[in-house]
Amino acid sequence: MKEAEEQLCEAARKGDTERVKALIDSGTDVTHFDGEGLNPLMHAAKQGHAPVLTLLLSAGAPWNGLSPSGLSSGDYAMQEGHSEAFDLLLNAGIQAELILGTIARKENKSEDSGVDYLEDRVSFSEDKLMDSESKAVMMAWEKPLMEAHAKAVCSGGGHVLNVGFGMGLVDSAIQQYAPASHTIVEAHPEVYQRMLRSGWGQKENVKIVFGRWQDVLSQLETYDGIFFDTYGEYYDDLREFHQYLPTLLKPGGIYSFFNGLCGSNAFFHVVYCHLVSLELENLGYSTQLIPLPVKDCLGEQVWEGVKQRYWQLDTYYLPVCQSVEDPE
Repeated sequence: MKEAEEQLCEAARKGDTERVKALIDSGTDVTHFDGEGLNPLMHAAKQGHAPVLTLLLSAGAPWNGLSPSGLSSGDYAMQEGHSEAFDLLLNAGIQAELILGTIARKENKSEDSGVDYLEDRVSFSEDKLMDSESKAVMMAWEKPLMEAHAKAVCSGGGHVLNVGFGMGLVDSAIQQYAPASHTIVEAHPEVYQRMLRSGWGQKENVKIVFGRWQDVLSQLETYDGIFFDTYGEYYDDLREFHQYLPTLLKPGGIYSFFNGLCGSNAFFHVVYCHLVSLELENLGYSTQLIPLPVKDCLGEQVWEGVKQRYWQLDTYYLPVCQSVEDPE
């Protein structure tokens, strides 16, 4: 059977749709990786053979398979500039994630996904906040991004909500715009105590709400700007928060969130940018993604002592979301 699998990879690379169809119909494994470390879908994507991609995807070839170098079929299509192939794979990814949620959602996730982090010890240094496993909760390289987020959510003035204090980067930036009120939700006890020691509780326009956002919704009001950036949660938690936007965000208000979705793979990141935009659109919000180059912020020294690089892309797409209907 391995011979047929190798033939399928070769036929996919050549764009031979008839041969690909015949091999699929005979039961050839569409997930096989050849000696180059590529599967048939990757070969077809690399060469831009859209009809072959359609056949392979219909036969169950996984859109999110990764080569030994960590690249997916979509990455190969992107690299080679094959727009039709890229669009096919992007749509396949969006559809699969809408139904299955195979990447950024944790399978059989417990209801209290963030509880482990909240019970964990954290350590602060000048340029990072770390958990006990040396995974970064927040890092100083994000400061320009947080300043851009703050500018977006404060653009309408008024009352601002931030969910997740971390190192206080976005909240410090929000303060520069002197909002009428500035509500901060923070759930980690050590981060909360550090906030109080740093004087955040004494600021005239600041209200601190201690607890998980899921547990303190009744203490929140309506806001002109909202930013969301939690740690130890998953995509489902972000989606759940979005369900409360119509209650929390005033008509015409601005919402933004830290867009770290699949930050280690360029194609998966694009899929999730589209997915979250689609889901927000279904709730009545338009999403603009503003590209911000971050490559120069991320030299090797930035990640010294950090167990996991949660961001590996050259461009950060800052989401700016607003209700489709303008306020009266």
